[in-house]
Amino acid sequence: MRRPHSLPPWLSHALRAQRAPVPWPAVVRGALAGGPLLLVAIAAGQPSSGVLLALGTLLAGVNDRPGPRLAAVSRLGGPALAGALGMTVGSFVGGALPTGALIACVFAVLGLVGGAFSAVGPVASSAGTQFLVTVAIGAGMPLPEPGWQRALLFAGGAAWLILLRLLLPSPVRTKGLGYLYDGERAAVASVYEAVARLLDAVGGPEAQARRVALTAALDQAQDALRRGRSRATRRLRRQYSAALPLAEAATALAWAGQPVAARAGEGPRRLAAAVRTGEAAGALPAPVRADAGLRALDEALLRAAEAFDGSGAHPGAAVEQRSPVAATPAPGPTSRGSAPDPAPQTPAGLEGSPQSPARFDWRRVVGPAGREYGVRVGLSFGASAAVAQALHPLHWYWLPATAVFLVKPDLGPLASRALCRAAGTVAGAVLFAGLAAVLPHPLGLVALVAACGALIPVATRHFAAQTAVVTVLVLSLVMVGGEPQASWGRITETLLACAIVLVAGHLPLPGGHRGGGVRVRLAVAHDAAHAYVRHVMSESAPGAEGIDRHGRWALRREAYRTLAQARAAVDLAAAELPVLARHSDGSRQVTVVLERLVDATTACAVQVDDTGRVPEQHARRIDVLLAELAA
Repeated sequence: MRRPHSLPPWLSHALRAQRAPVPWPAVVRGALAGGPLLLVAIAAGQPSSGVLLALGTLLAGVNDRPGPRLAAVSRLGGPALAGALGMTVGSFVGGALPTGALIACVFAVLGLVGGAFSAVGPVASSAGTQFLVTVAIGAGMPLPEPGWQRALLFAGGAAWLILLRLLLPSPVRTKGLGYLYDGERAAVASVYEAVARLLDAVGGPEAQARRVALTAALDQAQDALRRGRSRATRRLRRQYSAALPLAEAATALAWAGQPVAARAGEGPRRLAAAVRTGEAAGALPAPVRADAGLRALDEALLRAAEAFDGSGAHPGAAVEQRSPVAATPAPGPTSRGSAPDPAPQTPAGLEGSPQSPARFDWRRVVGPAGREYGVRVGLSFGASAAVAQALHPLHWYWLPATAVFLVKPDLGPLASRALCRAAGTVAGAVLFAGLAAVLPHPLGLVALVAACGALIPVATRHFAAQTAVVTVLVLSLVMVGGEPQASWGRITETLLACAIVLVAGHLPLPGGHRGGGVRVRLAVAHDAAHAYVRHVMSESAPGAEGIDRHGRWALRREAYRTLAQARAAVDLAAAELPVLARHSDGSRQVTVVLERLVDATTACAVQVDDTGRVPEQHARRIDVLLAELAA
C-alpha cells in the first residue's frame, strides 16, 4: 500500500534521475562534434551548411550510448540515413506543397509510417524519430541549400560523430586487445563484477536487486557480443560463456539466503579485472565446498580459469590450493555419466534467441503495437503541423518536431515525458535568452554548441535535463542560421506540443487494447519460464540421458531476459496516468511470481548437478509457484 503522502507514480517517475558515472569519452566526442564543424563552416562563409552539419551530430549524439564501437556504425548510422532521407522528403514537401491542410495531411501519413516502423526495435525507433524530425526541419526551416545538399550535410555531420566514436582511443590501457573492442570488454567485465556484488549481498536485503542487476549485465553483454568474428571477439565470448555457470551458482546461493564468506566474491572480481586489462587473473580464491551452491561456485571458477587460460591472453589464472574440506568431491553428476563441462566454445544465449535485437521483424510494423504507434504518432505529427502553420506560418517546424519526441510510446510514460519536456524547454529557453544577450555573435554561439554537445551524454540521465541542453543547442543553431532569437516562441510551441500529445496519447482507438504490450511481454516471459522449468525437471527424471548444461544455460538466459523485459514494461505502464495505468493492474504481481519461479528453478538446477535429483523442498516450492501462476 502506498503511503498517504507519497507522490503518485507518474509524478515520481518524472522526478527520478538515473545514476551513472560521467561518460568522459562521450563528453569528449560531443565537444569535438558539432562545434568545430560549425566553426569551420562559419569561417568558410557557409553558416547554414554548418547548421545542418551540427544538426547531424546533435541527433546522432542523442543516440550515442556506451557499448561496442563497431555496433555504433549501425546504431548511429541507420538513424542518420533515415534522417537524411527525411531531410530530402521534407525539403520536397515544403517546396512543392502549399502550406496548410495539405502539408498537415502529408505529415499525418508520414507519422503513421514512421511510428509503425518504430515498433520494430530500439534502432528502428531512433530511425523513425530522426526521419520525422528531419521531415519537419526540411519542410519548415528556411535554409538556402537544396534538399539533396541538406541531406548530404546532415549525414556528413552524423558520419563525423561516428568516425570519432570509432577512432578516439579508450582511456583504459589493455594488453593484447585493440581499443576497438573496449565496449565488449567492459560489458563482459560488468558481468563478473555483478556476480561478485550478488555474492556479497547473499543473505541480505540487497540480494534481489543485485540479481536483477546481474540479469541486466548479462543482457548487455549478450547483445554486445552478437556480432564480430575477430579473435578478440571469440575470446570475449568464451569469457562471457564462462560467466554463465558463475551466475547460476550465485543465483542459487542468493535463493538459499545463507550468507557466504567475503572471499567468495574475490574470484569473480579478479576475473573482471583480467577482462578489462588483458592481464592474467592470478590465483582465484576457492570457496569452501560446504553445500551444493558453494560446490557449484567452485566448479564454475575452475571452468572460468580454464577458459581464461585457453584464451591465450591470460596465462597464470588458477584456483588457489583448496583446504581438505574444499577438496571433497561433489557427488551426483559423475554417477549419472555427466562430467563437469568445459567452458563452451559457442556461448549459450548468443545465437538463435527469439528476442535477439539483431533481428528485424517486419510483422511488428503491421502488428497491434505498430498500428497503435503509427496512429498516435500520425495524429500528433499532423495535428501539430496544422496548429503550427495556423499560428506561425513562416517558422512552424518546431512544434511538429517536438511532438515527435514526445509521442513515441516506447520512450517512457507519456505524462512524465510531457512534464519533463515542458520543464526542460522553459529552463533551456530562459538560460539561452540570458546567454544570447551577453555572448558575442557568432563565436559565442559556437562555444554554446560545443559546450552543449559535451553536456548531452551527461544530461541523458534525466529527460528534462537533456531537453534543456538540446534546447540551448538548437536555439544557438537557429540564430547562427540567421533567424532571430526565439526563446519565448519556443516555450509556447513546446507547451502546445505537450497538450496535443497528451490528447492524442489518451484517445481510445477503434480495436485498440490498452495494456496489450504488457500482456504480450508477460506471456513471452511466462512461456520462457515454463520451458526452463520443464528442462530442469526433465534432467532429474528417471531414464534421463544426462545433464545438458549448455541447453539449460540458454533457457535460463532466455527466461531471465524476457522476465526483465516484462518487468520494464510493467514499470512503465504503472507510471502512466491512472486512466492508462489501470489497464495493467495486477501485472506486477505476475512478474514477482515469475521471478521467484525462475530463481527457484535455478537453485533446483544446481541441486540436480550436485546430487542428480530434485530435493523435495525445491519441488514443493516450484509446485506452489506454478499453482500461484495458474490462479
